[in-house]
Amino acid sequence: MRGSSRGVRTAAPPADEERRRLLGGTHHDPHALLGAHPVRGGLLLRTLRPYAKSVTVLAKGLRAALHPEGDGLFAGVLPLRGIPEYALLVEYADTTVTADDPYRFLPALGELDLHLLGEGRHEQLWEALGARIMDHQGVTGTRFTVWAPNARGVRVVGDFNHWDGTAFPMRSLGSSGVWELFVPDVGEGELYKFEITRPDGSRSLRADPMARRTECPPATASIVTASHHRWRDADWMARRGARPVHEAPFSVYEVHLPSWRPGLTYRQLAEQLPAYVKDLGFTHVELMPLAEHPFGGSWGYQVTGFYAPTARLGTPDDFRFLVEALHRAGIGVLMDWVPAHFPRDDWALAEFDGRPLYEHPDPARAAHPDWGTLEFDYGRAEVRNFLVANAVYWCEEFHIDGLRVDAVASMLYLDYSREEGGWTPNAHGGRENLDAVAFLQEMNATVYRRCPGVVTIAEESTAWDGVTRATHHVGPGGFGGLGFGLKWNMGWMHDSLGYAAKEPVHRKYHHHEMTFSMVYAYSENYVLPISHDEVVHGKRSLVSKMPGDWWQRRATHRAYLGYMWSHPGKQLLFMGQEFAQGAEWAERHGPDWWLLDPSYGAEPDHRGVRDLVRDLNRGYAAAPALWERDTDPGGFCWLDGDAREDNVFAFLRFAADGSPLLAVANFSPVVRPGYRLGVPGHLPVWHEVLNTDAARYGGSGVTNPGPLTAQPVPWHGRDASLTPVLPPLATLWLRPG
Repeated sequence: MRGSSRGVRTAAPPADEERRRLLGGTHHDPHALLGAHPVRGGLLLRTLRPYAKSVTVLAKGLRAALHPEGDGLFAGVLPLRGIPEYALLVEYADTTVTADDPYRFLPALGELDLHLLGEGRHEQLWEALGARIMDHQGVTGTRFTVWAPNARGVRVVGDFNHWDGTAFPMRSLGSSGVWELFVPDVGEGELYKFEITRPDGSRSLRADPMARRTECPPATASIVTASHHRWRDADWMARRGARPVHEAPFSVYEVHLPSWRPGLTYRQLAEQLPAYVKDLGFTHVELMPLAEHPFGGSWGYQVTGFYAPTARLGTPDDFRFLVEALHRAGIGVLMDWVPAHFPRDDWALAEFDGRPLYEHPDPARAAHPDWGTLEFDYGRAEVRNFLVANAVYWCEEFHIDGLRVDAVASMLYLDYSREEGGWTPNAHGGRENLDAVAFLQEMNATVYRRCPGVVTIAEESTAWDGVTRATHHVGPGGFGGLGFGLKWNMGWMHDSLGYAAKEPVHRKYHHHEMTFSMVYAYSENYVLPISHDEVVHGKRSLVSKMPGDWWQRRATHRAYLGYMWSHPGKQLLFMGQEFAQGAEWAERHGPDWWLLDPSYGAEPDHRGVRDLVRDLNRGYAAAPALWERDTDPGGFCWLDGDAREDNVFAFLRFAADGSPLLAVANFSPVVRPGYRLGVPGHLPVWHEVLNTDAARYGGSGVTNPGPLTAQPVPWHGRDASLTPVLPPLATLWLRPG
């Protein structure tokens, strides 16, 4: 039953310009016109409800109908003093609804939040911006906030208002550029976007840049969400930083989750991936980017939802469940993070509020020359805040143990992939992007301060000085270190793969390509990566890069892995390479798991390589000489780095207590019996602890089964020597004792 308008005086109408701006979605302060406001003789209450037949105010002891003002506006002056709690009974042609009035609430974003936003120092930005379910002034609803400083107006639209934002204009919170609206009764699972009126008067529907959950692509709406996950990995979190990462075993299995086992969800992956990785002995998984991205073929490297795990595999809590399952299996979780660029989709970040906002205002600086994307404006405090907080977000909200930062080189250099005249030097006349340098330093410093035990890893392909140096240590170039914990060794990857791809008869002419890495091995803290980038786009899989017949390819593949695991630096291997998949990886179908099926009837060569990887990881973890002094030149010594005629590389690795491990790689297809190697004379007996030519790995079975006794024959500058047999195309590990 409608309320009576008796005693409700007609309100003075708003000025024509105010009315036009409100109805047109360009009013900066809709709360000044809507909601309840004390006036002489009572309380003015106005609401905007398009298509309503009537609106009745419900308050304690009051039921009063408002007068229609046209265009969906209803208003009246009620005989009340003070602003009571009230609701609106809205009658439409086919239904009647009762709802709290969004315009009776004070701003739900605090002054401290706005201050930190203005300074670009809000380290938990996701707590301030986006859609957050909350209790506000005793009412449960969702606070919507968005940064859009160039917008003439912003309205929130979604399922809850039938995607018509006319009745839901947001207010501008001063000079912050933030727009805010608390909407009662809107809760978890609601779809929404922001309708932005641009400076030119046109309108655009935009997904929330801070959305913590999204629709599954190709749908693009944001989703109101809240986490209900209760973490059970406290032991892991407490001990993960007990040992510095560069002094710890660190063996990484790189995974593209959507194609590792195609069709599995996060929770289904949690049943299979941890067990598989643990069985193979990897210490970490590295997940290719999981932030929401519209095109699956980008593998996650063109991000539109920086704060939302991709909905292709489940909800954010489902992803938390997977991370926890990996932690409970003793496996660290690294994730690719992509702050270098973003795509141009017109519903996402590009010219978000009608002008360049997240991208650089100079079109030449904004356009990425290689990928058809846009580069972030690292010099703008709010943009830098968006990215720094995003790095913290993944670590704090999802317990991620490390971030591998993609495409760092493209961020660091103003002339990256640009022709002469296509770029502008920095203030000092150089080609360094000073804003990006400052951003990376701030990101690393903030993550390490807030998230104990987390490691950041740079994919950086140049000789930039100090990538893994502390930010407060200034190098020869005048820059402080970038502050990363580790850096991908792209030079080692390129040189070693180039060497291994040569026919053995030609390798002696390229011997230096394998030894050169030790010239700079201690300039940074390195990871040795055989990543997805090396097994796609015509580059062939790892085993298919190797020359010779199938047996020689597999043997060289095994020898290469043995050499990689014994070389200074951590190691990373992309899925499928652990069992010598012959085909290139394709995200449509993932690894060829059938190669491991005994019922397939093929020879067990793929299973043998998988068994080798398992033994490499277990032997690696058990040998501190292979990881404890990775960044200490005293942890490595060539025995023979110039045996080019033999295609042999022999070196010692040393643990912190001085105990050695001898690694020998023979990249020749011939057996070398009695190959003399110098060893310390005080260690008389040595044992073969790994041989990539063992029959169980698919090799020819040329081994050193018994103990090797050192002879008092000086060699390689040592006072004793061993004479093991070197199998063809194989790597040996020997330990004393």
